[in-house]
Amino acid sequence: MSAVFSTHASPMSGRKGVFVALAAGGAIIGSLATSGGADAWHWLHWVCKPLATLLIFGVASHAIRPVSAVYRRRMLLGITFCLLGDVSLMLPEDLFVPGLIEFLIAHAWFIAAFSSDVRFAARKWTWLACLAFGAGMAALLWPSVAPALRIPVLIYISVLATMAGQALGRASWLRVQGDVRAASARRAGAGALLFMLSDSLLAWDRFRAALPWAALYILATYYAALWLMARSVERDSGALTGGQG
Repeated sequence: MSAVFSTHASPMSGRKGVFVALAAGGAIIGSLATSGGADAWHWLHWVCKPLATLLIFGVASHAIRPVSAVYRRRMLLGITFCLLGDVSLMLPEDLFVPGLIEFLIAHAWFIAAFSSDVRFAARKWTWLACLAFGAGMAALLWPSVAPALRIPVLIYISVLATMAGQALGRASWLRVQGDVRAASARRAGAGALLFMLSDSLLAWDRFRAALPWAALYILATYYAALWLMARSVERDSGALTGGQG
């Protein structure tokens, strides 16, 4: 995970990445220990899970050369709702539906961010490919999902796939245009794919079959996704030239 955190990172963001990795590692260790019956470690998960997301929020909010004020604001709103979803899903009460709604709103803000400088579905093939993957996951999960949750889960998968498709389409569009934001957009696209992978693993573990060491895969891909998306707020100084500022 630390290798992902260092991608295109400046020395300052590299140091922030170390703190994020430590907090994310604490959340993973706490979750694994708790699932193994070591309740004494539960505090580590409760502290480190929201802390890692808060640190990632700080990375996005302190970007020196933001892609745009609108992009940063929408990304920060998305990360904020991810934080709320983190808290809902880690509490002992069954707050799966509220957590699902909070992450749904987060993805809506991410879609808004990825549509702030590139029209929606600018690359239809990326959007359709992500929707096709989502449809496949929905079909595999459908028999195992409780009837009351089927429609909410289906809506969530559709919005998640749309978010990833828009992020990838934006990255492709800006690359072809030779835009200075292309490198940043590639990070956002990679983060969106990791987010889709993390949620797919979470859904499979919850609805289909328990995965061994599930917290490791789910949380590692989740925090790597958020890190890359937060890092996408900052435009690279050595990015491609010839596009918009």
